[in-house]
Amino acid sequence: MEKIVERTLLFDFYGELLTGHQREVFEDVVLGDLSFSEAAADYGVSRQGIHDLVRRVDRQLMEYEAKLHLVARFLEIRKQVEEIRSLTGGDPFTAEDAGKVREICDRILKEL
Repeated sequence: MEKIVERTLLFDFYGELLTGHQREVFEDVVLGDLSFSEAAADYGVSRQGIHDLVRRVDRQLMEYEAKLHLVARFLEIRKQVEEIRSLTGGDPFTAEDAGKVREICDRILKEL
């Protein structure tokens, strides 16, 4: 998965677990594409301080995912829903397709 997409998903799922300051700086630097120097000037701290905070938040978000696996589950369910969509989009919709859709739905429900 592309690094920026991964960071965005991690932040979307676990961002509320960060402090307000961590969330704000991470949003500005990673999602808002502010440089470390620009963020440092905005927050009145050193460039190194911003760099360290972003690295710490990255590590923290990855640790949350390693423990909770919410992003991995989300991506797996999304993949299964896309498979259902492709099966139901064909014409004609066969009994075999219906069986596959039921099987995928059962897997999703079991996961939830």
